[in-house]
Amino acid sequence: MTLRPALAALALIASPANAAEPLPVGPCINMGNHLEPERESGWGGKRIDAADFARIRAAGFDTVRIPVRWSNKTAAANHRIDPAWLRRVTEVVDQALAADLNVILNDHNFGDLHEHPDANRDKLAAIWRQVALHFADRPTARLWFEIENEPHDALTNDNLLPTLAPALAAIRATNPDRPVVIGGGNWSGIDSLATLELPDDPNVHPTFHYYEPFDFTHQGATWAGPVPKAHTRDYGTPADAERLDADVAKLDAYIARTGRTPFMGETGAYDGGISLAERIQYHAAVREAFAPSGIGVCAWAYTNTFPFWDRREERWLPGLREAFGLAED
Repeated sequence: MTLRPALAALALIASPANAAEPLPVGPCINMGNHLEPERESGWGGKRIDAADFARIRAAGFDTVRIPVRWSNKTAAANHRIDPAWLRRVTEVVDQALAADLNVILNDHNFGDLHEHPDANRDKLAAIWRQVALHFADRPTARLWFEIENEPHDALTNDNLLPTLAPALAAIRATNPDRPVVIGGGNWSGIDSLATLELPDDPNVHPTFHYYEPFDFTHQGATWAGPVPKAHTRDYGTPADAERLDADVAKLDAYIARTGRTPFMGETGAYDGGISLAERIQYHAAVREAFAPSGIGVCAWAYTNTFPFWDRREERWLPGLREAFGLAED
């Protein structure tokens, strides 16, 4: 069967010989629950402003990941992004860049794409055609595009590259060498790396998310399915340590197989079900285990859920930055 040009390019998988240098993500934090709800801050997050990014940079973070829901801000006929929404996202991105932070800008919570990939790939491409053109003059070294957050349901590693091919082609039309991030199926969990293949493009970078063990990190999270009740699952058992070692080995195996070094795009433990002391313990354990690989790690999240910053007390929650490898005040 003859492949379309964009899909044919995606079919050529990069080898260790032509893999890209890792993205300089460093310590990173997600601006979670701000721009990815149905409406801005609709899940209780505060409105982002420039002071947030200045605070994040002063705390020692190098990068912010900015999740954005674009799919419900587009016209039905031609998928044109609402200009007011594009202006607001631009304001946030430019505030982060002005604070000397790297920015990972993604498409988040595009549920229809995950349920019906074939029917929505053109809409995803239309979104990225507009976003890429709009931000084409921003510094390539510091603004990076992540095509889709946490592929899942019907969007799997088997059909991931054909689904993302038109979006990547749309980005490359105006941003030929901008870093582009791709995560695997099953919510980009670490097991997705075993079968994640990427296009033969030196500026495409892999990512994965890490919330293992899920029954610990999401205990008490009522939206997360059948998880334990809050404050009923401790962390730090021998089985937890063995699992962490095994997961690091999965990362090492991916790097050895592909020559590409992913970064951890999300990790965290739910504050609604886990004490601050245990959250600190978890972040420290994950950071120390993965540190030898040199990967960048993005905490979920700045404030609201899984927070590092307590917006009511207007302070960093004590101990979390140190657990993340940063200096405390």
